[in-house]
Amino acid sequence: MAPLLRLYNTLTRAKEPFAPIDAGNVRMYACGPTVYDAAHIGNGRPIIVFDLLFRLLRHLYGEGAVTYVRNVTDVDDKINARAAERGISIRALTDETLAAFHADLRRLGVLMPEDVNRAGQRPVFIEPRATEHIREMAMMIERLVAAGHAYVAEEHVLFDVPSMPDYGALSKRPLDEMEAGARVDVAPYKRSPLDFVLWKPSKPNEPAWPSPCGIAAPGRPGWHIECSAMSWKHLGETFDIHAGGIDLVFPHHENEVAQSRCCFGTPVMANVWLHNGFLQVEGDKMSKSLGNFVTLREVLADWPGEVVRLAMLRTHYRQPIDWTLRALEEASRTIDRWYETVGDTGPAAEVPAALRDALLDDLNTPSALGELHRLDDPAALKAGAMLMGFLGSTRSARAQAAVAASGVDVATVERLIAERKAARAARNWAESDRLRDALAAMGVTLKDNKDGTTTWTVEG
Repeated sequence: MAPLLRLYNTLTRAKEPFAPIDAGNVRMYACGPTVYDAAHIGNGRPIIVFDLLFRLLRHLYGEGAVTYVRNVTDVDDKINARAAERGISIRALTDETLAAFHADLRRLGVLMPEDVNRAGQRPVFIEPRATEHIREMAMMIERLVAAGHAYVAEEHVLFDVPSMPDYGALSKRPLDEMEAGARVDVAPYKRSPLDFVLWKPSKPNEPAWPSPCGIAAPGRPGWHIECSAMSWKHLGETFDIHAGGIDLVFPHHENEVAQSRCCFGTPVMANVWLHNGFLQVEGDKMSKSLGNFVTLREVLADWPGEVVRLAMLRTHYRQPIDWTLRALEEASRTIDRWYETVGDTGPAAEVPAALRDALLDDLNTPSALGELHRLDDPAALKAGAMLMGFLGSTRSARAQAAVAASGVDVATVERLIAERKAARAARNWAESDRLRDALAAMGVTLKDNKDGTTTWTVEG
């Protein structure tokens, strides 16, 4: 029996014991990126936090007993505008942006599908793209119309909010406040100001698909229906955990709940809703006008990924985080000290109980990091740090900085190593050898360690 995990549930506004629907297949969904521009450091926070939760769930229930879905939004007004501005296709833009995002995540120590999925086995980490789930969206829209929870108006399909008596239960916003916000998007064909778009006609040169509900003109989905359709496809009508940033509670997550519950007639969409807090930079809200807007790529150009990850996890995920230079400097010194302590330690020991118990208390990372600081046993430190996603590169922060100074593109090296790891897992030895040769041509030497990690150095 797994130790008791307690999580703060936004739906109930209380910290509750986590009881999965099926302990043999714990199911979790997290809202991922909209791929039109470089991700900023605020985008990195939920990815890191929920990567830690994924790691903890795998530790508690077993590596094959947790299914994690992190979506990609690749159809959106911002995507259309940016592709037109750059004069490239929408697919070219989204592929390029997603590849850059993946490279950043690898450097942050975030698990990727190729790290955990095994050939011939059910995938446990799925990264669905919205454009690959249009059929599921159309099916849900048609069911909602048939059930009287949505209607067609001027080639749009809209969700009929008043048809759901307890709409607003997740965000707990007063009706007049929700209506005030909804009036920003007033349209004459709406029955109620709160009604939101499920499907809309496409403009010239925009992505378009055959419309549902007998609408003749081609169109594209609204934003909210995407996550309902992707979570349904991969996790079912009701699942265990839905996660995302606090800014998504209303209207995005509220509307997801409405669509899914009214489509399937279920009392809940997800049993637990987790939301991380906002991020500020040196005490101020991040803003391009203030000149403190920082992308992940810019931060990773100056700091190793493990340092950035540690700076993120120093603050409890539900609290606002103040992103400062001082925090990065302290994190860098800590990472160096941990590597010096671990040295050439062999396989990790058992995860220390005190550290595990801190994480079981709603991912209390400040307490967990305090436990790591108190550890002087190398094997125990390695076990605890690796559970939290640290010490995965097998080199210190200073050594990582030295590699960066050599001119080798670290993100490319880590991507090729991840691809080689996937090829080896699939027993595709020819592809594994090809990737090793490609890395060697860059001056990179690999060492495959007994614990499954791969160490790399640059010839100098």
